[in-house]
Amino acid sequence: MADLPFHDRTDFDNAERGFVAKLTPAVVKAADGKVIWDNDSYDFLDADCPPTAHPSLWRQAQLCAKQGLFEVTDGIYQVRGLDLSNMTLVEGQRGVIVVDPLISTECAAAALRLYRDHRGDRPVTGLIYTHSHADHFGGARGVTDGDGIPVIAPAHFMEHAVSENVYAGTAMNRRALYMYGQLLPRTPEGQLGCGLGMGTSSGTVSLIPPTLDITHTGQEETVDGVRIVFQLTPGTEAPAEMNFLFPNRRALCMAENATHNLHNVLTLRGALVRDTRIWSRYLTEAIALFADHADVAFASHHWPTWGKDSIVTFLTQQRDLYAYLHDQTLRMLNRGMTGSEIAEAMQMPPALEAAWHTHGYYGSVSHNVKAIYQRYLGWFDGNPVHLWEHPPVEQARRYVECLGGTSAVVRLAERYIGEGDLRFAATLLNHAVFADQDNAQARNMLAQVYTRMGHGAENATWRNFYLTGAMELTGHPSAGMTKTTSPDMLRALTPEQIFDSVAIRVHGPRAWNERFTIDWHLTDTGKHHRTTMSNGALIHQESPSGDGADLTLRLTRQRLLGLLNGEGTDGLDHDGDMAVLQRLHAVLEDPTPDFAIVTP
Repeated sequence: MADLPFHDRTDFDNAERGFVAKLTPAVVKAADGKVIWDNDSYDFLDADCPPTAHPSLWRQAQLCAKQGLFEVTDGIYQVRGLDLSNMTLVEGQRGVIVVDPLISTECAAAALRLYRDHRGDRPVTGLIYTHSHADHFGGARGVTDGDGIPVIAPAHFMEHAVSENVYAGTAMNRRALYMYGQLLPRTPEGQLGCGLGMGTSSGTVSLIPPTLDITHTGQEETVDGVRIVFQLTPGTEAPAEMNFLFPNRRALCMAENATHNLHNVLTLRGALVRDTRIWSRYLTEAIALFADHADVAFASHHWPTWGKDSIVTFLTQQRDLYAYLHDQTLRMLNRGMTGSEIAEAMQMPPALEAAWHTHGYYGSVSHNVKAIYQRYLGWFDGNPVHLWEHPPVEQARRYVECLGGTSAVVRLAERYIGEGDLRFAATLLNHAVFADQDNAQARNMLAQVYTRMGHGAENATWRNFYLTGAMELTGHPSAGMTKTTSPDMLRALTPEQIFDSVAIRVHGPRAWNERFTIDWHLTDTGKHHRTTMSNGALIHQESPSGDGADLTLRLTRQRLLGLLNGEGTDGLDHDGDMAVLQRLHAVLEDPTPDFAIVTP
């Protein structure tokens, strides 16, 4: 820590370069007056770092909190600090192209107004999504209705944008409350951002489907007179992602593949494990393709980097970061080390450790290494003892019994706290809480330990997890989740995804003895689908052959969505036994959006 170059103000200079104007006040409200974004709540970051924060994270938060409209280069502007992500605006011959319209329509509209206040009332003439995460498309309808303009995205964008938010969306949203610290106060003791930005807005999420797919590297498109050269980068920070160059502006957009922190290989809210090997290779390719043609590199988060030498250094260090984590994890796992052992043993190269943008403010070396291990070897570390362990509550009860009861465990935890071993104190107290959740002493002590661990974390998402866990242990409600399954998202579901989303709600044991087949003829697509309940599993086929359905329905895709969400059956065109629909609904289970995390 003492070796970090706090004297180097380059990032602060770059984060302020090209400043045009702030949004004042930096507060965005929904139509009903609810505040969905408040960047002014972070004004406390103007002070020196307090003892309740890691100095490196405090510095990152100060940088991320800088808000307003900024000129990147001639004809390219960014609005930063009005949501987790940046909105980039590229001026064309007739209007402006919007790149990544934030999470919420309300924030996107506010960002566009800020731009127009200072650059004129230019129409939106194009929309580009850099990748398939909601903070890069959710605000689309806040800037355009999409009619008559190109909407550009990487190949398979819709598939991944929708599936991530539907299949495991409930669990992801619950964990996102912890990851982004959405319930924490904005104070030196509470939420300081999330490393990638300050947080996530809580407004209206929308989705306008792309009209043009980028299918290969080297593809060129011209939008409103602006020439764009694309690099497709699937499997990096998102399953569908792309970088692109504006050659006439000598400006390179790196999407979210190179930002001013170590990114997540597996985000703490949950997602598919990303491929650090291919991520690194695409960064190498980006350097080769674009470095000689760019004077500025910018991304969908943080601030730009100017000058060819600085761009090459930045991208090279980012590339080496992911390559090193991948290769060293593989080296050590092939020597028989487990994910947690590798995470403890991993030593980063001094040159990377000395660079601010390689630090783990959002991802971390520790949880990224475990994710790489998971990608290759899965959850099992090879030790037979871990094949069939008791679940958390049963395991905790046995540990606590062996240690002499809850009071004895709490006394032991006090000793480890006194010795500064907060990690093991948390482990002991977690067992005490899971064995006896009504023990107020254990809960309060674990909350205090989590608070201290959060205040000492350089990683913002670890801090938010620890502090949110402490909050819930002391009785605060777990409310405030943001829904990403908006009407636009539901409309974007393919029939296969619709049937998948029903299949994962089937309560297996309740359906063991059910056997029925439903044929679904979608009149607006001309497609035929069959679902069969078999051994507690809902099996889906497209274009089935043969007869034998218990119920045949003829309906639109929109009616299908409503029907599976409990809407009535009046006027439904059908053959067969309508009671089969009731049998299907009877075995469906709703997800639990506020399930317990820090208590049993």
